[in-house]
Amino acid sequence: MDLIVSLAKRRGFVFPSSEIYGGMAGFWDYGPLGVELKNNVKAAWWRHMVQLRDDIVGLDAAIVMNPRVWEVSGHVAGFSDPMVDCRNCKLRFRADDLKGPPAEIACPNCGNRGTLTEARQFNLMFSTHVGPLEESASVAYLRPETAQGIFVNFANVATTTRRKLPFGIAQVGKSFRNEITPGNFIFRDREFEQMEMEFFVHPSQEEEWFAYWVAERLRWWTDEIGIGAERLRLRPHDPDELSHYSRQTTDIEYAFPMGWSELEGVADRTDYDLKAHAAGSGKSLTVFDDASGEHLLPFAIEPAMGVDRAVLTVLLDAYEEQQVEGEKRVVLHLRPSLAPIKVAVMPLLRNRPELVEMGRRLTGDLKARMPATYDDTASIGKLYRRQDEIGTPFCVTIDVESLEDGAATIRERDSMTQERVAMASLPARLADLVAGAAWQGAQREPTAEA
Repeated sequence: MDLIVSLAKRRGFVFPSSEIYGGMAGFWDYGPLGVELKNNVKAAWWRHMVQLRDDIVGLDAAIVMNPRVWEVSGHVAGFSDPMVDCRNCKLRFRADDLKGPPAEIACPNCGNRGTLTEARQFNLMFSTHVGPLEESASVAYLRPETAQGIFVNFANVATTTRRKLPFGIAQVGKSFRNEITPGNFIFRDREFEQMEMEFFVHPSQEEEWFAYWVAERLRWWTDEIGIGAERLRLRPHDPDELSHYSRQTTDIEYAFPMGWSELEGVADRTDYDLKAHAAGSGKSLTVFDDASGEHLLPFAIEPAMGVDRAVLTVLLDAYEEQQVEGEKRVVLHLRPSLAPIKVAVMPLLRNRPELVEMGRRLTGDLKARMPATYDDTASIGKLYRRQDEIGTPFCVTIDVESLEDGAATIRERDSMTQERVAMASLPARLADLVAGAAWQGAQREPTAEA
């Protein structure tokens, strides 16, 4: 984890928020490369969940909603974690992260035993005020999940899209949780983004669709994102750990440096939310099911994940240190679809103006098709290693021969082999490679000294 945190800051993926003032626990800023990676992860999810399917549509609901939403959904009363205090160092911790009775556990911070209080519930929602007066009537909440925006808009979406069961509503957006102990870099934040989808089904098809979405979401991580299957597992929740709205939940867990932890959860929310909002609002949220010929409240199957945790997983899974000719090579094996920069263009000799001009012109042509960059700030070997470390899948080198044969060399990140391609064909060839075309390179890259 320390290696990833160092890489993330050094190369501009993630910075501590407001770092010049000492930062703030649980809040992070995404740098130039990080925002591209994060957007690519979101785009991959959205394309798979919405754009390539006929049975799921999208939504973007407000972050601040009528506070009755959270009262009716059970979040005001029940969205909490058990918390303990250390009487010695005054810090607070999640009780479920500590194993054993409070009187016997050593404080994770000061190490003293017998100084932890009995656990009490701590509500995780951030409260705020709407309007100019800070009074009880103006209290509102920053949403702790995006799902409730989907449930309260269920009737609007079903009516305007004329959707029939089964169908889903997907959303990507910011959520906020006043976590007791945020940590492990961007694994647990207080401000984060979620990607959630509610798939509405006839109650009789609950088990079928729950099993489908557990398998489908696991397949997405391996086949679409490229996460190693050996580092993923499914873990059904025990009855005593289910959320107040869930009949059954299965987590997709990843082998993080701190141990197996949740990457994504698939929850069977039944009709809990729609029933609660129908009763709380007095509005009918039933739909007519053609297959059964009845009006009913559908059940909701919810695959939900945090974008930030997904980004962390992608970085961890892609990271590798290699020894190449006696030197360490750090490489991020990001899929081209996720890589912040797809192609880096570099001249072999930066003191040759004609090579620089050719490289900059090519970069401009490439930018019309994909994220590309130009770099001539170091030797070619160091430039390769720099791009390896940020996950750029392809580099293009302009050399002296390019002035004579009108071609350049594409170098592939993982194999470090090369392919010579005519300049006129480079943009199309690189676009094909980024899209997944087969790599033809055979010759190894020159050494850093060369």
